[in-house]
Amino acid sequence: MSLKVQVRRDGPLLMIAVDRPEKANAYDAEVIEGLALAYARLSDDDALRVAVLHAHGRHFTGGLDLASLAPRLAAGDTSIIPAEGRDPWGLWGEPASKPVVVAVQGRCFTAGLELVLNADLCVAADDAVFGQQEVSRGIIALGGATTRLPQRVGWGRAMRHLLTGDLFDAAEALRMGVVQEVVPAGRELERAVDLARRIAEQAPLAVQATLAEARAAIAQPDEDAAARLREAGTRLLASADAQEGISALIERRPPVFTGA
Repeated sequence: MSLKVQVRRDGPLLMIAVDRPEKANAYDAEVIEGLALAYARLSDDDALRVAVLHAHGRHFTGGLDLASLAPRLAAGDTSIIPAEGRDPWGLWGEPASKPVVVAVQGRCFTAGLELVLNADLCVAADDAVFGQQEVSRGIIALGGATTRLPQRVGWGRAMRHLLTGDLFDAAEALRMGVVQEVVPAGRELERAVDLARRIAEQAPLAVQATLAEARAAIAQPDEDAAARLREAGTRLLASADAQEGISALIERRPPVFTGA
């Protein structure tokens, strides 16, 4: 298991903690591998019934570590995805078959927000801030937000944030249905664990069947659309605008896009 993702059992719960606080818990290849392996453990261990995903430090995550991952993704390198893992974003392979409850504090950007959208419940601290900012980097949201956010919150609300990259706070996330509860900062993990324990007390086969049938009812298995999204993502990552957007992020300056 990755040192940047800490996993421990708490009775029927699997506690999954991203532990890279000095980098705002940004997801590099090691974090992604650690999350995938943790989700595999959740699915494969019959004694585990629910996972609680959280992060150490001030922030849930600043999103993908683009400085390390963008060149590899642009080159089509998928080695960051372990073959034996499960997909935390629900985009490749087999997703976790059991519920995942997320506790969010501080920043929850890009791939982190997409993890929330693919989880089953989310408890946010009242100081949490959310953002899907790929458009500001010259790229596209590939972790599910491009399709899931419009389904979850409605077209206009989704485009308001997908097309501007504007941030929104916990209260707005609750109004839109991105999160299900907002609690005072510092209590989000406690509340997430409480919800997870309530779920774990229910009949496990009924819980898993509920998840499976609900997912099947809202799924849109359009392979052509999925292929177009991957193609668009690869094309954008190789563009001059993407290189400018990522450089501007690293250098902490406004980007200058040219449409190339």
